[in-house]
Amino acid sequence: MSRTSRPSPWRVALITILVVSCVVTLAPFAWTIATSLKRPEDVFAPGSGLIPHPATLAGYRDVFTLVPFGHYLRNSVVVSIAIVGCNVLFDTAAAYAFAKLEFPGKSVLFGLLLVTLMVPMQVNLIPLYRIMVELHGVSPHLGANTLSGVILPSAVQVFGIFLMRQFFASIPDSILEAARIDGAGELTILRRIVFPLAAPGIATLTIFTFLSAWNDFLWPLIVGGTDASRTLPVGLALLARKNTINWPDTMAGAVITALPMIVIFVAMQRRFIEGLTAGSGKDIQ
Repeated sequence: MSRTSRPSPWRVALITILVVSCVVTLAPFAWTIATSLKRPEDVFAPGSGLIPHPATLAGYRDVFTLVPFGHYLRNSVVVSIAIVGCNVLFDTAAAYAFAKLEFPGKSVLFGLLLVTLMVPMQVNLIPLYRIMVELHGVSPHLGANTLSGVILPSAVQVFGIFLMRQFFASIPDSILEAARIDGAGELTILRRIVFPLAAPGIATLTIFTFLSAWNDFLWPLIVGGTDASRTLPVGLALLARKNTINWPDTMAGAVITALPMIVIFVAMQRRFIEGLTAGSGKDIQ
């Protein structure tokens, strides 16, 4: 009769650390959901506990009645989709050029792009805002107090170019050379070969860009001075201010805001993991 093998102490310690990490990570979200189902007077009441008693959906009702939540939601969807689409198109095209094409000053230009990653966004806020004000003076549909003003500064991101360049470095040059021998131009190669092969990397870029655009608060707050250009994070801040931080209402808005991010990640998690691991076996060129 064989003895049951006992797990090693290192394995037990690793599992314990992972379980504790999961609990610590999920605890704030559990508190958010529980608070969204409580009455305002029960949030910090002694002995209220995590489970709401009695539970109520008043917070979710208030979210849609006290502020134009549906309008903010639509703005966030438009802004996030536009930013993701622009980044997938422009970041991928630029990354392909840096990874697979030869042109004068390529290394210097790519190095300058990487240097910009070290510049905090707060440094660029005033120049960007001035640009948006000037654009709004040219056309009322551009610049400050419009959705285009929220979208344009994030339409192309250096991080996305760097991420996709490292992914393209793992694609064999022989595939691209075969297409060129067959007479395909660079745009045709990009559309019919590079984009399909880059699907895992594009999924990773999509998730990172969507999360950044969906959660962005500072820039939409600065450039969007009216309800026409406000997004969900800014709308939630206004909700808290109007209700003197009514925690059930605020947490209900946070739960609704987080749902699209969870859906996007669950739907694309396999591609996300593939994109993170792709190209890991090849050195940076």
